[in-house]
Parts: sequence; C-alpha cells; structure tokens
Amino acid sequence: MNNASEQLLSDVVAVLSEKLPEINVERTKSILSAAISKYHIKKVEENEPHPDSDEKLGMFLSSKRLEGLSPITLAGYELELRIFFRYVTKRMESVTAADIRAYLGQFDQLKMSTVGRKLSVLKSFFGWLTAEEIILRDPSARLKTPKQEKRLPKALTVAELEMLREACRTVRQRAFIEVLYATGCRLSEVFGMNRDDINHQSMSCRVVGKGNKEREVYFSFKAMYHLNRYLSSRNDDCEALMVTERRPFRRLSRRGIQREIDVIARAAGLGGKVSPHVLRHTFATLTLNNGAELVAVQELMGHADPQTTLRYARITEERKREQHKKYLVQ
Repeated sequence: MNNASEQLLSDVVAVLSEKLPEINVERTKSILSAAISKYHIKKVEENEPHPDSDEKLGMFLSSKRLEGLSPITLAGYELELRIFFRYVTKRMESVTAADIRAYLGQFDQLKMSTVGRKLSVLKSFFGWLTAEEIILRDPSARLKTPKQEKRLPKALTVAELEMLREACRTVRQRAFIEVLYATGCRLSEVFGMNRDDINHQSMSCRVVGKGNKEREVYFSFKAMYHLNRYLSSRNDDCEALMVTERRPFRRLSRRGIQREIDVIARAAGLGGKVSPHVLRHTFATLTLNNGAELVAVQELMGHADPQTTLRYARITEERKREQHKKYLVQ
C-alpha cells in the first residue's frame, strides 16, 4: 500500500471513529485495508488540476468535434478550460457558481468582452456535462454574461484603403491586400485557400468557415488581376494560395499573413490600425454603404445571425442625407 492509500485509510477510519465511537477501530482498519489494496490511489495536490478534469475535458472535446466545431475553436476551448482547471482544482460535480465567479473575478484588467468569452466556454462545458447527466447540476446556469462595451467594428475609409494599396511594394503584397478585402474572408479561411480552389471563370472560390460551413466568395476584377500576377510570378509547386517568400516554399501561416499585412500598414502610415480582420470589416462596411442588401452581405461573410452583419450597417452623414432626399415621401 502506497503513502496515499495509507493516508486515505487513516482519514476514513478517523472520520468513522468520530461519528461511530463504538466501532472496533483496528478491525475496521483491517477490513478497509483489504478493500483499498485492490486500487492504486494517488493524492491530488491542492495546487494541481484534479485528474477528473482531464477525463471530462476529453469527453467534451470529442463531442464538440463530432458536432463539427473547427480545430481552432476546439483548441480555444481546451486552452480556456485548462486555465480554469489550474485555478479550480476540484472534481467537476463539486464546482460551484462561487468558484466560477472567483475565477472570473481575477481578470479585472481584461475587457468585458474577453471575460464574457471565458464565461461562454464554461457555460458550454458545464451545460454539456449536465445535459449528458455526468453531473447533476450546472454551476454556471445562473451566471449572467457581463455587459459588453458597445463598440463599432473598425473599418478603413476609402482613402485609407487606397493608401494601403499604394504602400504595396511587391505583387505578392498587393495580391494579399486585394484578396482579403475583395472576399471579406476570415483569416483562417484565406489561410486554407489553395490555388486549385480558384474558379477563374466565375472569379470565385469556395471556403470552409465557422461550424464547418462551406460558402462561395468572390473576387473583384482588381483582385483577380493582382492575384494572377502573383501566381504567375511563382515558380513553386506548393498548393497553397499564399506561400512563404523564401525557400522551402510552404503555406504561409496565419501569423505570417498577419505580419505581412502589418508591414504594408506601417509603410502606409497606418501601423496598428490594419489587420486581416479590419480588412474584413472594411469589406462589410463599404459594401453596405454602397447599397448592398444586408442579407447578401450576411451570406458573403458567412454570418449565421443577421444581427452580426447589422453591426456594420453604419453609414456616413453624407450618405444619410442622400438617402433622406432619395426616399422621403414628400
């Protein structure tokens, strides 16, 4: 019997003798010792995640993977939950709402939107455990998502977009800017694009977005022109649409795409203001301002909820005056 088993045996016998003074301590200890000897027992240290958490996490991620969640989403879930397990070192059925509040309360330096995302992951995890009847009650059920700051998505003006284009020094840089802006794709979607995915006749491409949903996105004439120049300049056999600048040529990482856009932005005097996501926001805002239907933009961006797309429907004062004059019934 190892030290943990002996400690468990002593603790159990101590509790029993306190509650039941009449029991024979030595006989009870002997009986329990025989039963415990069949098991390998390990003590859980107070500052370590409970072994129970690994098992529950594995089951949760497997279930969500079968539901079609992307590897990026699953990795995000795992990271957030492992951080939580390091803070709350209990069996899952012992976790309380107070534990979750205390955990979230330590992130007072983070934005409410970030704290809200952390709570959302915990709600998804404990909600799933409860629905599967792995635990009896959901400790996160009564916790409300914190109010988030109402901030409009960042987007470039037409003038800033042109500054970005003018700052490109290579056909590769210009192709990156035009593809990200014209398609309105997420970074992960552009990262996954291959050369053979491009339909040059219809100037379109099929991408796989959130929830493993496939949709068609489109290139402008300008985007196709610069993309073709870039592809013609390449002499590698890599299937990826965006590849590294130096040998051995391989698919450019998400971080690599972000760095390339940052280099162009700094050259344009827009350092810190531009990212692949900002170009996606710019696509949505300028397209809506130019009169596109909300439902069409929703489909183009791959939004499941039209309210998500509606955030971009902010128009300039000039366009508001124009719309008032055009549509007001006199």
